[in-house]
Amino acid sequence: MRIVSGIQPTGNLHLGNYLGAIRNWVRMQDDLAAQGGQSLYFLADLHAISMPHDPAELASNTLEMVAALVACGIDPDRSILFNQAQVPQHAELQWLLNGTARMGWLNRMTQFKDKSGKNREGASVALFTYPVLQAADVLLYQATHVPVGEDQKQHLELARDIAQKFNNDFASEEAPVFTLPDPIIPPEAARIMSLRDGTAKMSKSDPSEMSRINLVDDADTIMKKVKKAKTDPEPLPSEAKGLEGRAEAQNLVGIYAALSGESVDAVLARFGGQGFGVFKPALGELLVEKLAPINTRFVELLQDREALDAILARGAAQAREIGTPTLDATYKALGLVRG
Repeated sequence: MRIVSGIQPTGNLHLGNYLGAIRNWVRMQDDLAAQGGQSLYFLADLHAISMPHDPAELASNTLEMVAALVACGIDPDRSILFNQAQVPQHAELQWLLNGTARMGWLNRMTQFKDKSGKNREGASVALFTYPVLQAADVLLYQATHVPVGEDQKQHLELARDIAQKFNNDFASEEAPVFTLPDPIIPPEAARIMSLRDGTAKMSKSDPSEMSRINLVDDADTIMKKVKKAKTDPEPLPSEAKGLEGRAEAQNLVGIYAALSGESVDAVLARFGGQGFGVFKPALGELLVEKLAPINTRFVELLQDREALDAILARGAAQAREIGTPTLDATYKALGLVRG
């Protein structure tokens, strides 16, 4: 079993990133290592250039993201951690797969419509072909499984379509070039919302720093943000059903449950009937307890640029070694002669 997944190096990871994706990566890494499987996690810096970006910021964010992932528990000795730009096979395979991908398939991708907005003609070609690079990201390594959320299911289906068509057109049933990856729907990840608006996802792009808990926030900052989080005047109910229509209360209780490993009902059994004057300090203390070790490790790692560069270089070398046979087989299947 081989899992491949990537994340864009946008910098400033927050609680939503951690509970929604990274914590599941750590669990999968540990489970796979115990089973003799393999996990590859990459920083999608090639994807990042599909949108306007600042080059210096992208380079800085890439190193910051490595530090954050390792601080959260991604172990370079048990997972292969790298950035796309150091593995040119990603871009090479994307170009080869462009011959198999179809315009109609890409036109149906909802993420392109969302990100390009009303200015589709002004969007980059890279944004339009982004899903083909995503297909290359997983097909290059013969991934058997890819963890996906709702927003990425369509792209994994496209990767399977591309792999199937390529195998049908250029390979035999007995010796396909590509493995068709299956989706892994992670355990129900907590959907973490803004501390200022319980109906909007926690996001780095929100202009208010008070809307999110950053993984780099210190204890005082975390407590301050939790205490100022938007709530309503009602006490907490004694069961989950009572949170309906109370978005902010539901969000804060959900965060507590996700961090403590309890069900929402178990949390409410303890805090039901009490106001946020009691619940918020308890939530703040739990956040500090869980995030303080991550913060400490993150700050340490950021001081050691050589160590971060070494992690990426080692991971990229491993990734190139795994991906090269697939790329060679793809060239050969297409009848291309390489030097």
